[in-house]
Amino acid sequence: MFSYNLFFLLMFFASGLCFGSFLNVIVYRLPQKISVISPPSSCPACHHRLGFFDLIPLFGYLLLKGKCRYCSASISFRYPLVELLTGLLFTAVLYRFGLSAVGLFYLTLLYILFAVTLVDLKHWIVPNTLVAAGLISALLFYLPVLLSLIADLPPWLIIDRQPLDALLGFAVGGGLLFIIILVSRGGMGAGDMKLMAMIGLFVGLRGVAVVLLAAFISGALVGIVMMILGRATRKDALPFAPYLALGAVVEVFWGAAIWNWYVNLIQ
Repeated sequence: MFSYNLFFLLMFFASGLCFGSFLNVIVYRLPQKISVISPPSSCPACHHRLGFFDLIPLFGYLLLKGKCRYCSASISFRYPLVELLTGLLFTAVLYRFGLSAVGLFYLTLLYILFAVTLVDLKHWIVPNTLVAAGLISALLFYLPVLLSLIADLPPWLIIDRQPLDALLGFAVGGGLLFIIILVSRGGMGAGDMKLMAMIGLFVGLRGVAVVLLAAFISGALVGIVMMILGRATRKDALPFAPYLALGAVVEVFWGAAIWNWYVNLIQ
């Protein structure tokens, strides 16, 4: 039987596909300093403006069999893949947190981090625009928490993190990476520091520990594998933002369980 919950999961998945399509626009245009709103989307090869059916997320790619309708140029598989992954991300967050301010809070963080990851993997930069968008979004989510101190607000408007914890996460997250930058003498970029400060504002002080632990472990494992395969050496730098994003995913979905396991282990 088609359940009410399944309906919302499918609606969130469809919404995620649409946001994934917009994410492709952000990743393509932002590094080139082109507006993400105007001009309308067009084929990168023939520059023909895309029609409605061309822009249907995921299914447009399947209908066109991976080629431009107008010039038959191949369409990168990255576009439908990003749309699919964004749809799955939306569905996973809804399933984990439900329709709530907390769910929207973490979805905003992970969506921005997905965009940063894609840009950093291709261009080796962490756009200040995306970091600023994350900082502003986080502050807007904390506003109802502050207002609840002087007025009665619906519980669904209030996230479960105190502003002081967020500020500590911001300071410690950014501060630790700033120290690493100084010690490594440029081994890590300022963009990573700003990104970690933004993540800390979302996940708080405890979350910073989980994010950094997961990021350094995953980064080290990938680096070892790449050296074994001959794709990198010990002196080669790797973009770190994707590992910070992965660490944030770990914190959002499993951070509390990891922290409780660690506390029980040392007791």
